[in-house]
Amino acid sequence: MSRQSTAEKKIAKFDPIYHNRLVNMVVNRILKHGKKSLAYRILYQSLKKIQQKTEKNPLIVLRQAINKVTPKLIVKSRRVSGSTYQVPMEIRSKKGKVLAIRWLLGSSRKRPGRNMHFKLSYELMDAAREKGNAIRKKEETHRMAESNKAFAHYR
Repeated sequence: MSRQSTAEKKIAKFDPIYHNRLVNMVVNRILKHGKKSLAYRILYQSLKKIQQKTEKNPLIVLRQAINKVTPKLIVKSRRVSGSTYQVPMEIRSKKGKVLAIRWLLGSSRKRPGRNMHFKLSYELMDAAREKGNAIRKKEETHRMAESNKAFAHYR
């Protein structure tokens, strides 16, 4: 019997303007060197840009982008009797959402452009339309899982 109790699950807090947990998750991933106000400014400016370009609710576009980038399968390395196999595994929705946010921000940082809020807004709009580098990353991950389906019994 374990002496320690299980760790409490952390629940993401709401952001101050949209009162949305997803927005706060994205802000926490944008965050660098503890500059949270800058991260909020980047995201809010990009949401404003999305509002101007698409004339839709920017939260709906954000949610669509994250849902379309969220992977269902990933590959994990498993070492079995001296050989390393890429084993496809299904992932939970929470982990998939975290991966989607990470991929969206990574691909928006690599994008050529003026500043981060500009690049992030265009990456989110592209992902909502099923284009862009984040969608390509998801498809690549699914392709890897599909090609390594033979090693699924190593889970």
